[in-house]
Amino acid sequence: MGAGAAKGRPKKNSFCECTNIVFVAGDTVRIEFIWPGPAPHGGQFFLIKPRRSGVFLGRPISVAEWRPRNPIKPDDGGILGFIISRQGKGSRELVDLRPGEEAELTGPLGNSWADFDTETGGVIALVGGGTGIAPLLSFAQELGKRQFDFYAGFRTGSFCLEKIKPRSLVITSENGSQGIKGRITDFFTPSGYGAVFACGPELMLKTVGDACIACEVPCFISMERHMACGVGACLGCTVRTIKGNRLCCSDGPIFRAEEVCFDR
Repeated sequence: MGAGAAKGRPKKNSFCECTNIVFVAGDTVRIEFIWPGPAPHGGQFFLIKPRRSGVFLGRPISVAEWRPRNPIKPDDGGILGFIISRQGKGSRELVDLRPGEEAELTGPLGNSWADFDTETGGVIALVGGGTGIAPLLSFAQELGKRQFDFYAGFRTGSFCLEKIKPRSLVITSENGSQGIKGRITDFFTPSGYGAVFACGPELMLKTVGDACIACEVPCFISMERHMACGVGACLGCTVRTIKGNRLCCSDGPIFRAEEVCFDR
């Protein structure tokens, strides 16, 4: 499966209670909601808007964690976790939520890392930049005994890495406050991996993708665009690819790196 593989998957719209919110670094929070189901897959996202909001559209946020109420019946609801950084008006409203308040959640939307992972083998690498680690954290949760290395790059201090169990963990920060000083792309090489899964700033994705193409290692990247509907109806979240324009919400957000046209 590939882009658009999530079409036809169940989704739901519901007002959900915020149960926990913690600042993890600067203006970045980890926030949890009670979600009545269906279960999301790593790489998918939700449109989220506080019940009392000054914005018309929900903000697309990737799932960072999913804890089902009943592991045997994961579609019976559970706890959704997200990592959100204060940026525009919509994200500021989410960061300012308090436990007990409600937000409207629509999802899960988009395709997932698992749609592509069936094509890969061996040890894989997960490469994230900033809040781009979020969908990779939820993917790591699904990997079970599958071996993976995790590369996480931050501007300053690291966050939300305590629950993952990679074979190797590489952390970088641009100011040297955590891990190695520098950018994650300075210390990552795809050679030897069965596949690479990446999410973060677009320049980081291009750099990782180019390195993977040069090494002939499959690379799958999660793109970010402003969205309205989240289901492909408004045609407002275009991603240019060698196969023509695609929609980040319904064909993605995950694409094959070699198909994305970064140069504009």
